[in-house]
Amino acid sequence: MTDPSKPLQTPPSIEAQATTAYSSEVRDAWANVPRRAFLGAAAAVLVGAGVATAWMRGKPAKTPTVTTVVPAFWSLKWNTPSGAELAMLSFKGRPLLINFWATWCPPCVEELPLIDGFFKENQANGWQVLGLAVDKPAQVQTFLSKTPLAFAVAMAGFDGTGLSRSLGNTTGGLPFSVALDSEGGIIQRKMGRLDVGDLALLRGLK
Repeated sequence: MTDPSKPLQTPPSIEAQATTAYSSEVRDAWANVPRRAFLGAAAAVLVGAGVATAWMRGKPAKTPTVTTVVPAFWSLKWNTPSGAELAMLSFKGRPLLINFWATWCPPCVEELPLIDGFFKENQANGWQVLGLAVDKPAQVQTFLSKTPLAFAVAMAGFDGTGLSRSLGNTTGGLPFSVALDSEGGIIQRKMGRLDVGDLALLRGLK
């Protein structure tokens, strides 16, 4: 029974729970996310943290091409965090790992050093990496000033969720990764944080 002599305690809000769970750097990033985007972003992160599908072991016998699901894929153009234009066409013809991430997404931030290491170790073998930030340029610029990345980063903004869904991200959560072979075939997809084993499997698929 409730003790009438003690005041009722209000459960902590979603924002308060996130603030408690995340590092100070991530808390600062959350503070800069517009409230109308906050609840959707928080839900995406929770899904991304809790629902992770594994890479398939080996290249599938028949792979859909990226232009099957996104016909204008190679015509897409992005802005980098500094404002320069980056065209998807510049990645065509070589294997490509695309990672949808955000500075306010803890599992995204945790996997970035592994992805960066994968790129540095495998770029000589033709692998490319593109990080599409579902975020604001200012937040990404601040993050990259503290944690530089060797691979290309472009701004997908919050509309990037739509593209990730078209590429197989059924939940719309983050992080989400998709790998293309040199012919644009979709050879791997994962909803959730990449790990060392995922990237080891990817090395031989191109």
